[in-house]
Amino acid sequence: MANTSAKKIAAQNEAALKNLLYGQVANNIIALIVRLLYRSLGRPNSITAIVFSLITLGLSQFIYTRLTSMGKPRRDASGAVVSPGDDLNQAGVTEWMFDVLYISWAVQVGSAVLGEWVWWIYAVIPAFAAYKLWGLAAPFLGTRSASEEGENVPMEPLSKRQEKLKKRSDRGDPRVKVQTRRA
Repeated sequence: MANTSAKKIAAQNEAALKNLLYGQVANNIIALIVRLLYRSLGRPNSITAIVFSLITLGLSQFIYTRLTSMGKPRRDASGAVVSPGDDLNQAGVTEWMFDVLYISWAVQVGSAVLGEWVWWIYAVIPAFAAYKLWGLAAPFLGTRSASEEGENVPMEPLSKRQEKLKKRSDRGDPRVKVQTRRA
């Protein structure tokens, strides 16, 4: 039972990697078939569409192999989990890699079906990065937070015990010690 967490992460990673493989293969086949059908119908693919398709294919393949190398569990000869790999469900860069991969798949198939204007969806990625960077840099740039502006910021709900102590304190009950924070 000591290895239960590692087994759980390994099982989740294996399922996620299997789904990623199916998605990667299906995405590439669909995009290729649609582009070949357009060509057979007399609508030639432009050079820019082919170049962008290759760039998107390279990006999605790079991210796919990176996620595979990160999340693939290692097992010994008996099948026991030696290392579960990195947790692919973790937030942060791994989550963003999945987002970029999904956007790449959507752009690949969408550009094959709907046209070259779908490439503009890639603008979402730097826009999101700028939004995240602004949120991280705002405290250092001197912008004020909502609490400093005097706006009503929702507080965490108090537990029953904290509510009881607050009521006692408001009544002036001597059993409640009021602690002040030192700056």
